[in-house]
Amino acid sequence: MGSNDSRIEYRIASLVHSHFNALPQRCKPTIRPNGTPEWITLSGIVLVTREDTAEESLTCVALATGAKCLSSSQIHLCQGLVLHDSHAEILALRAFNRWLLEECKSMLTHGQELRSRDREGIGCQLRNDGNGQISPFLECRVSRLESTSAIPGNHAKELLWPPFKLKENVRIWMYCTCAPCGDASMELCMAAQDDPTPWDVPALDDAATEIESDLTKGLLDGRAHFSVLGAVRRKPSRADAEPTLSKSCSDKLAAKQITSLLSFPASLLIAPSPNAYLANLILPEDEISQIACERSFGNGQTGRLRELNGRKWQDFGASARLDSYYAFFPFTVRSLPMEQLSALWHFSKSKDAGLPASKSSNKSAVWTAASSFGAKPAYTSFRQRQSTGRASKSIPKTFPTNIIETILNGVKQGYRITSPDARKASALSRAKMCELLCDIVKLLPEVSVGYYQSKDGCPVNENEASRKRLDDRSEMGERFAHLKECVVSSPTYFLMKRNAEGARLLHLRKQALEDVRQTLGNWIENRGDEQWTLGPAKDKNV
Repeated sequence: MGSNDSRIEYRIASLVHSHFNALPQRCKPTIRPNGTPEWITLSGIVLVTREDTAEESLTCVALATGAKCLSSSQIHLCQGLVLHDSHAEILALRAFNRWLLEECKSMLTHGQELRSRDREGIGCQLRNDGNGQISPFLECRVSRLESTSAIPGNHAKELLWPPFKLKENVRIWMYCTCAPCGDASMELCMAAQDDPTPWDVPALDDAATEIESDLTKGLLDGRAHFSVLGAVRRKPSRADAEPTLSKSCSDKLAAKQITSLLSFPASLLIAPSPNAYLANLILPEDEISQIACERSFGNGQTGRLRELNGRKWQDFGASARLDSYYAFFPFTVRSLPMEQLSALWHFSKSKDAGLPASKSSNKSAVWTAASSFGAKPAYTSFRQRQSTGRASKSIPKTFPTNIIETILNGVKQGYRITSPDARKASALSRAKMCELLCDIVKLLPEVSVGYYQSKDGCPVNENEASRKRLDDRSEMGERFAHLKECVVSSPTYFLMKRNAEGARLLHLRKQALEDVRQTLGNWIENRGDEQWTLGPAKDKNV
């Protein structure tokens, strides 16, 4: 492989595979009792800081495997506790958002610890990256007010909404072991067929026919109608399988070029700055159709989202900020040589006629890194160390971890979808993500009092008379009040989202999402899992 080993594509892929290899055996594909080997797709999120400099570093913060999704008839059973889409790319993005929320919570928790220690007169020296921030990846969004002598070295600042953002020197890379399903892989699917004629869809039973009602009109099957390109498609499945309304990974990734990688909960806390978008997607070279990728993701003449070029969705007036807006940020597709993939990954789908046919694994693995604040923060690979030739020796066999889960049919292995036991819920489920969001919102500084940022970058409330009081009626104050009200007081998930949009917390995200869906043309929403009660996950009768 030679010089290719030094390319960032290989270094990122190798880092993701090292993290996967460290997972317990229960998380990995196996050989079935009849001798059939299993294959699976792997996807990982790597944060690159100070890219293309001598100080460049790579940190894998999330990875997932998976190739399954729920049918439409199962969605009403979920109650916020079941994952709808267990394709590797989507699970990896959910895991990344979980990691981001944990990082936000840790920043606020350490801010409270700092305040408590300062009041007790105990010195507090917290680890930082040399730029006055504890997290190498996130920072608080603040607007400087006036200096204060209440605490030497501290400056009074107004905490903005959203209160966090990714640092400007952070770039998000995604790595996948195969092309995203849907439009970006249609040419690959056609090339693999002896006959690209669309499949004949057999008659379904009455229950399935109801699901195939007018709601699904216009949403194409994942592996049918090859002549229709650029269209939104369902997740691929057997021709006789019960239909799903989960959109393909190509379509979901395309939409995130407009809405950023931030999910609904993360969007309430983290600004949609340009570096909250995916910068690069690494795929094996044989899994890249340049024509398909340019059509599915590009902003050129053949790009299906080209009419959104130059559009911005942003606030005006007092709330307008240069670091918080939605726009079309196409990512770049980068290639990994096949010989490198073969050396790194042994669970690919068999394409060799001389080898036994493989079957997709039914289970998924989910992993997230430890936060930057623990005794053992997330493992980081530094370019300077790699240039010495000691990189491979420095990569450990285990990594600081926050979450490891094995998922089967959308719930943790050992449980069923229909089980009323809330312990079945993955940490990536809607219910668990909303629980974490609520915990974080409760930690936010009160908007009616002065806000101080410590030397270590943590938000700190101060009660001394010299603090600068904010106007409760200010726009930022109102938004924080609405944020707490929406998250803490809304009785259901549906009402929390609706209230957040009505309070102009997510109105820009909603408009951007509506525009991208209208541009794509045939987007059918996967509804039926919204009307469940918020709060700590409890056993539910489903």
